[in-house]
Amino acid sequence: MQTNQTAAVQTLTIPRWREYTALMKLRLSSSVVFSSVVGYLLGVSNVQAIEIIILVLGGILVTGAANAYNQIIEKHEDARMSRTANRPVAAGRLSAKEAIVVATVLAVVGLSLLYTLNFLTFIFGAASVVLYALVYTPLKGKTSFAVFVGAFPGAIPIMLGWVAATGRFGVEPGTLFAWQFLWQFPHFWAIAWLLHQDYAKAGYVLLPSGQKDKASAFQTVLYSTGLLGLVLLPYFGLAGSFSVSLVATSIIFLLGLVLVFRAWVLLRKLDNTSARKLMLYSIVYLTLTQIIWVVDHFIA
Repeated sequence: MQTNQTAAVQTLTIPRWREYTALMKLRLSSSVVFSSVVGYLLGVSNVQAIEIIILVLGGILVTGAANAYNQIIEKHEDARMSRTANRPVAAGRLSAKEAIVVATVLAVVGLSLLYTLNFLTFIFGAASVVLYALVYTPLKGKTSFAVFVGAFPGAIPIMLGWVAATGRFGVEPGTLFAWQFLWQFPHFWAIAWLLHQDYAKAGYVLLPSGQKDKASAFQTVLYSTGLLGLVLLPYFGLAGSFSVSLVATSIIFLLGLVLVFRAWVLLRKLDNTSARKLMLYSIVYLTLTQIIWVVDHFIA
């Protein structure tokens, strides 16, 4: 009898926890935390495993909380879009009340973990949740300027990692923040291009001009080009103690040129295929640049 009851409990519990991980967007949260680990590694000389563990766990929970609040606020809009209609709150598998409890627990535990690293890390973690859930999310249905606002919490993780390692803010984390801030525009606008019709079902207009046209595509070229200048700052000693070798800088610059090229192709062709290639390559560019920075930091 007890065995049957245990099996029944597991049957009920496992799907519920799956709903919670979907609420957190666990895969996305993990990829965001990767940036914070990169920032941490760039800021230290001697890696402390316990600090990385705390940073990862705290980061996943805080990012998951922001994603959960986002789904609660956007439940009606999510239900209208094909891409998001099956999310747990939008589909009605989780009530908004239950989701709020989960999100709040995630936020409290995650921020508490970040606080153990240092107070500034806690502040930046809290700011990312507030900006994403309470500023970016409500703005999405009103103006494409929401993308600009949303780039702030999106750029915080790599900066937060440096601050977690050093306990201070300065030109170094500011440079990392600026780089990831600019990166988000070609990346997200490529996504917005591909999902333009689906976003329209929920009343979202997220492309710069509001349309899949040359004005929107030009913005992807503009911000991609801006990244080329930013990656040169560490080599020329303009990013404080964050320095990068000539070899690493050259490789990253070439990777950036490919990103500009992909954006330029979108400007020339104005089609979904080009937008998809830009979106996919932007992820490759982000990941490779961060890995090269870390490798260069430890071997230079």
